[in-house]
Amino acid sequence: MAGRLAKRAEFDVTLSLAGRTASPAAQGVPVRSGGFGGAAGLADYLKSERIDALIDATHPYAGVISANAVEAARRGNVPFVALRRPPWVAIAGDRWTEVSDVGAAVRALGAEPRRVFVALGRNELAPFAAAPQHRYLIRSVDPVDPPLALPHVTYVTGRGPFKEDDDRALMTAHGIEVVIAKNSGGSATYGKIAAARSLGIGVIMLRRPPTPDTAAVETVEDTIAWLDHAFASATARGV
Repeated sequence: MAGRLAKRAEFDVTLSLAGRTASPAAQGVPVRSGGFGGAAGLADYLKSERIDALIDATHPYAGVISANAVEAARRGNVPFVALRRPPWVAIAGDRWTEVSDVGAAVRALGAEPRRVFVALGRNELAPFAAAPQHRYLIRSVDPVDPPLALPHVTYVTGRGPFKEDDDRALMTAHGIEVVIAKNSGGSATYGKIAAARSLGIGVIMLRRPPTPDTAAVETVEDTIAWLDHAFASATARGV
């Protein structure tokens, strides 16, 4: 979306990142990194920077910033929309066990040792220390530092998109028996889900958290259409 909006001279776009990734992918618009100080801090930012529209395009599991964005837009009376890509839906051949959080995912592995492919953020891995009997393959964007206190763990780093064939080869090479993942939606990280299906491997899927009740769209195209409709007579606008 940033790349698309960068080509639109009538919009002055700022992309805000949480700052959790050491080397984020290059973008075509100015980028700020780090938090705002809650909803009040974000509202102050919107006012001081004279922002005319706010788009929440964060990860489906980043519930705090999504709630703060809704509240900040309300406080500042700033037009707001959330870009929420649809979740994946299980199809024939999928073997999903849905759980509420990472702790529940660890418990769902059971007591018997298994070979587990973990595709979660590196800040969400602490609960796996409670189940050291398993052999873990952990993939993250940045290295896991410090490493987990586990006797059997292999780390790989990578940034999507990930192809189904590559994820199938990775799982096969490590003898993976179960995958733990979030229902992120979209195509960039769906490779592991499709690969698990083709290999007959079960997936322990973290359910999405509740989202604020607000205006929402599902695609980049719909988001840009929302902007065009909101500012049909605009000259230059801050987004």
